[in-house]
Amino acid sequence: MDRYSVIENKNKREIVLLKAFPCVWGKCSFCDYISDNSKSREEINELNFQVLKNVTGKYKTLEVINSGSCFEIPEETLLKIKEVIHEKNIEKLFFESHWCYRNRLQEMRNFFKIPITFKIGVETFDYHFRNEVLNKNAKFNSPEEVTEFFHSPCLMVGIKGQTKNMIDKDIEITLKHFSRGTINIFTPNTSKLERDEELITWFKEKYSYLDDNPNIEVLYNNTDFGVGD
Repeated sequence: MDRYSVIENKNKREIVLLKAFPCVWGKCSFCDYISDNSKSREEINELNFQVLKNVTGKYKTLEVINSGSCFEIPEETLLKIKEVIHEKNIEKLFFESHWCYRNRLQEMRNFFKIPITFKIGVETFDYHFRNEVLNKNAKFNSPEEVTEFFHSPCLMVGIKGQTKNMIDKDIEITLKHFSRGTINIFTPNTSKLERDEELITWFKEKYSYLDDNPNIEVLYNNTDFGVGD
C-alpha cells in the first residue's frame, strides 16, 4: 500500500493516505475502501506518524485523504498534521468529507488556521442514482447546496446504470459551479457494481479536453495520485 506521493502535474502538492476510524456512513454500494479503517487508535496513529514523516513541504500544499472523512482521523494524528504544517511551512490543505459533516467544516479551519479546500464525494448530481443506486446518503437537491460548504466535487464515471446524459449534466454542473473537481473512472472492486466499458470509452473520447483543464483532475485508475493499491 503506497501512502505517500507527490502530484507533479496539476495542482502540485504532496498527498498522504492515512488510516482512520470507521467511516461514519460506510454503506456506499460501490465502496470497499473502508477495509482500510481500524478501531485501534494506537495502530492508526503509529502508521500515520510514519507516513507523515515523508512530507517535505516541497510545494507548500498537502492533501490528506483516508477511507472516509477527515473527521474520522484521530485527534493525535490531526495534531501531528498540524505539527508537520508548521515545521514544513505548509500553506494550504486539501481534505475530504462526507455530506453529513457539512456543518462541521469550520472546526477544521479553526484548528489548522490555514486555507482548506474541502472535497466531497458527490459521485453524481443525479439524486436518484446517487442515493438509491450508490447509496451515498447525500440528500441535496442542487449544486448550490453543495457550493455553500464544499469547493471540489468528486464524480464517478463508468458504472453500469449511468447514462451519457447523466454524465454530461455532471460535467456541466462541475464546470459551472465549482472551481475544482475530480473525476474517478470506476475501477472494479469487491462490490457488486459493474464497470461500463462502452460508457468509459465514450467519456474518454468526448471529454479528453479535460486533461488540459488545470482545475479538473481525471483519475483513469484509482491509483493515479500515487497512493493506494
